[in-house]
Amino acid sequence: MATGKVCILGGTGFVGHAIAARLSASDYDTRVLTRAFARHRDLTVLPGCVLIEGNVHDPAFLQQQFKGVDVVINLVGILNERGHSGAGFEHAHVDLPAKITTVCRHVGVPRLLHMSALGAAPKAPSFYLRTKARGEDAAHGAAPDVRVTSFRPSVIFGPRDDFTNRFARLLRLVPGVFPLACPDAKFQPVYVENVARAFVDAIGKTSSYGQRYDLCGPTVYRLRDLVSYLAALQNRHVRVIGLNATLSRLQATLLEYVPGKPFSLDNYRSLSLDSVCTGANSLRAVFGIEPTPLEQIAPAYLTAL
Repeated sequence: MATGKVCILGGTGFVGHAIAARLSASDYDTRVLTRAFARHRDLTVLPGCVLIEGNVHDPAFLQQQFKGVDVVINLVGILNERGHSGAGFEHAHVDLPAKITTVCRHVGVPRLLHMSALGAAPKAPSFYLRTKARGEDAAHGAAPDVRVTSFRPSVIFGPRDDFTNRFARLLRLVPGVFPLACPDAKFQPVYVENVARAFVDAIGKTSSYGQRYDLCGPTVYRLRDLVSYLAALQNRHVRVIGLNATLSRLQATLLEYVPGKPFSLDNYRSLSLDSVCTGANSLRAVFGIEPTPLEQIAPAYLTAL
């Protein structure tokens, strides 16, 4: 017998795959909403997981999919937008959570789990972090009709991530010198499976209602040290050259116009704020999860690139 019914927005992404797999293993019936069914059919091999194509920004579609659901999980987020105005961040991080909370109230969804970001704050330096904060507040605005929990992870790592894998690919292309913007920015990388477990464990955890949890790994790294570690894993003899603030900003300005936008001014602004847990790490303190070290996981998937 199924444990309950869950609907995931953003479930086809890196974190979504991990959460969907854990929900399946815990006997939840899970529906994952997607814009492109054909690209994500691999999720349908998970027992109890159904992939549904549609526009998550359409309230009528959301209303149809949320009916009879016990839990909605919102993982939708973007690291960069097509333009430079902040409208893309606003659309994904603020407008969508507002629609989700409205529909949850309307159809009677009792539980909402929301993905935010460490450092999200109304006066944060980047569009990304400011809109993440507003979206988080929008999600919690569903209370008391909906029991809400939000999560603020540092950078998330794992075999499908877009952080360690992106740097690893770049390191394979450079001729021996790697110019690195914001080299002293600090991160506390958290393993995707730890994050997925926290999400699933929170579903029935009444003490998590209304809470906002910071999620971090066990170690704080400077960006330059992380990149050097990734180079060593691949036996790449690369000298990491840290750029000063002026050159870092210049690099961001130039790369913002490269196809795929590998680095942007908004990314640069986000990196001005360290992504580390300043208080208790909720993984251990709240969920009893021992954070997994990057060094325990990364060698298995990065040395194979």
